[in-house]
Amino acid sequence: MRGLLEHGGNLGGSKRWDWTMLQSEIDISSCDLCPRVCGVDRSAGARGICGADGRLRIARAALHFWEEPPISGTHGSGTVFFSWCPLRCVYCQNAVIADGEAGAEISIGRLAQIYSELQAKGALNINLVTPTHYAPHARAALDLARERGMDLPVVWNTSGYETVRAVRENRGYADVYLTDYKYASSDLAARYSKAPNYPQVALDALSAMVDEVGDPCFDEYEGDERMTRGVVVRHLMLPGALEDSKRVVQTVWEHFGSSVLLSIMNQYTPVLAESAKAGDAWACRELERCSELARRVPNEDYERLLDFADSLGIEDYFWQEGGAAEESFIPAFDLEGVLSE
Repeated sequence: MRGLLEHGGNLGGSKRWDWTMLQSEIDISSCDLCPRVCGVDRSAGARGICGADGRLRIARAALHFWEEPPISGTHGSGTVFFSWCPLRCVYCQNAVIADGEAGAEISIGRLAQIYSELQAKGALNINLVTPTHYAPHARAALDLARERGMDLPVVWNTSGYETVRAVRENRGYADVYLTDYKYASSDLAARYSKAPNYPQVALDALSAMVDEVGDPCFDEYEGDERMTRGVVVRHLMLPGALEDSKRVVQTVWEHFGSSVLLSIMNQYTPVLAESAKAGDAWACRELERCSELARRVPNEDYERLLDFADSLGIEDYFWQEGGAAEESFIPAFDLEGVLSE
């Protein structure tokens, strides 16, 4: 049976923290936080392939209603969008933050406050979007927030481009993995993300995620069914890539079966074409190289993919219907919730 995927307080206490000291204790002097292992000294201000230096930068922190139902529910997921990205896909729907154009520098202490403020607003969880390159900062802030009473499940929302070691280091911090599995083809991964090793790297990371957090578990929170443990594997269907999408679905099913929840997404938005139309020179070059990215995914291709999932015997997965591929579903990265309230 298909499940429809719809889009739909400051820290208290008397103890004071030296936030500057805490940030300086994070060693990213030879950065190996993502599979690119660029090795730059981010602690000294150098920027990695992801674009980030040692300073923590986020673009939005707010209730988010467009995740899978047991992540967002009706109350919303307490979502923190980190600036920059190690993968930098050419078609990225959130390019404005992946490229670092949006965001503000904050302290680890402020991030801890944000977690608690999101809980006070009724969030079902703390949802960390693309935290890979800021993983030590995110975990340090969780330690602080938990000491002051923040007790929500933590969703690690990732492109799937993670090392096994990085997944292991999240033990005790990540309760739910909301992870992509973007490509089965190394050629597509190279074409769109300059990461030909993505398929195997993501598969190894996914295996580690399942090993760490186990099968999906749920509770009821303020009337919502909430996912408290487990892995959701997302796959965004791309134009002209039906066969690769079939391989992704089959790979996930054959390796993990019902140990993960599969989310088959039909919300590809041709933002690259919009940028090219607006005169962006880089977008024009990339669109000329990847002209297929100018169009949306035909509904009939998406239906073929869902039929294929059914034919494999997958009985429980998330899917989307018309209207998902709209720019209105891309949040405004306007620093909501980022600065002190």
